[in-house]
Amino acid sequence: MNLHGVYAIYRFEMARALRTLWQSLVTPVITTSLYFVVFGAAIGGQMKQINGVAYGEFIVPGLIMMALLTNSISNASIGIYFPKFTGTIFELLSAPINSMEMVVGYVGAAATKSILLGLVILATAAAIVPIHIVHPLTMIAFLALTSVTFSLFGFIIGVWAKGFEQLSFVPALLITPLTFLGGSFYPISTLPEPWRTVSLFNPVVYLISGFRWSFFGKGDVDIWISLAATFGFMLLCLAVIAWIFRTGYRLKE
Repeated sequence: MNLHGVYAIYRFEMARALRTLWQSLVTPVITTSLYFVVFGAAIGGQMKQINGVAYGEFIVPGLIMMALLTNSISNASIGIYFPKFTGTIFELLSAPINSMEMVVGYVGAAATKSILLGLVILATAAAIVPIHIVHPLTMIAFLALTSVTFSLFGFIIGVWAKGFEQLSFVPALLITPLTFLGGSFYPISTLPEPWRTVSLFNPVVYLISGFRWSFFGKGDVDIWISLAATFGFMLLCLAVIAWIFRTGYRLKE
């Protein structure tokens, strides 16, 4: 593997994030605090506990996962879209690095930024409500797995997009609604039928449930099903990326 080439892409993408570090850190802190004011205080005042967990603590995994999904997608999609937009993608394609090394550089940087953001939100939440993580290693592993998986998905969107409108279409009109409907602020078990069954077709449910299990040892879906669903989606993204580089889809246009 051309580690120098991978590191060059990774360093460039991380440097781009560092230029807007203040916004990247302040925005999630303010947003998380507002969610706790609106949901934790207002709704939490009426709903003290869910499955033995204080409501303010219950919504923490959902808040982290919501930020993780949207930021993983946006970081990776913008990272690969700008070389297409400026025309420097042809320099990358002719450089002495293969497609896997290029993906590792872009996806690695996007996942790193998302993981750091998740930890910032976790630290902010811990300053507001007491947090007890039952399975910390599983939490870190799930955080990394989700970041990598949706960074791969964001890479696909960045290649597919022909304009900035398409670049923001999936996160704004698909991922955010699915996250809100995926049990971020409530357990799926409280939904009446048939809505509980319908919600199980939402892939984000499995991500939030698995991540919440790492915090409390409880989830709407079995942890192994959550992991299998995440791994399955990651493999699907890898297969699509392999097809993109094999065919040159929207990379050589």
